[in-house]
Amino acid sequence: MTVDRELTEDRDELNSAAELVELAPERVPAALEALLMMATEPISEVDLATGLGVNPAEVTAALADLVEFYRQTGRGFELRQVGAGWRYYTHPDLAEVIGQSVLAGQHSRLSQAGLETLAVIAYLQPISRSRIAAIRGVNVDGVVRTLLARDLIIEAGRDEATGAGLLSTTDYFLERMGLSGLDQLPPLAPNLPDAAQLDAELSQIVATSMGGNDRETEPGPDESQPLVTQHSEGVI
Repeated sequence: MTVDRELTEDRDELNSAAELVELAPERVPAALEALLMMATEPISEVDLATGLGVNPAEVTAALADLVEFYRQTGRGFELRQVGAGWRYYTHPDLAEVIGQSVLAGQHSRLSQAGLETLAVIAYLQPISRSRIAAIRGVNVDGVVRTLLARDLIIEAGRDEATGAGLLSTTDYFLERMGLSGLDQLPPLAPNLPDAAQLDAELSQIVATSMGGNDRETEPGPDESQPLVTQHSEGVI
C-alpha cells in the first residue's frame, strides 16, 4: 500500500509539472518534430497530443502541415503514417544513394527462405505452417521461428476445422515495409492465381497429402542463406 501511494504521489507530481508547461500553438509543429526525431517506433496522434498537452486535433493539423512542407521543400526524408502511428523515413527517391553509401554492409540479414515464407504469409494470412510448406515445397519450421523471433509475424489463433496454428504478419512488418495496411501490398503478378483460389487449391493438397489433418511439420535442416534485403523506406 505504501509503495502504491508513493507511486501515485510521484505520478501526480509529474502531472502537475506537465500542466505548468504551456505550449503555444505556433510551437506545436516544432515540438512534434522533436518528439518524432527521437522516436524508435511510430507514435500515434493520441500519444503525441498527450505528450505535448495539446488537443489531438491540433496534432492532426500540424502533422498534415509538416508532411506538405517536407514535400514542397524537397527534403531527403518524409513524415509518414505507418501502422498505428507516425515516424520519419528517408525519402524513397534516395534509396539507391543510401544503399551505396551509408548502409552498405550494415543491413540486418534475412535469408531467401525467410523472404519467401514472409511473402506467403503476408498474402495468404492467416495461414498454417503446413500450407506454407505445401507452397514452398520444403519444411519451414526453422524459418517461421526466425520470423517470430524478429516480430515480423505472430501466432494468430487456430483453424476452426483442423486446429492447426495460424500465422499472420505484425504491425512491425508494416512499419519495416513502410506500409499503412495490408491493402497497400503490391498486387500479385497477373499470371498467378489470386489468393482465394490458391488457398482453396492448397487446402485440397494438404488434406490429400496429410490424410485430412492439417498438422505441423517436424523441424528440418536450416535452408537459410544470408541475403541482404532493403526497402526504399527501411530494411528488413
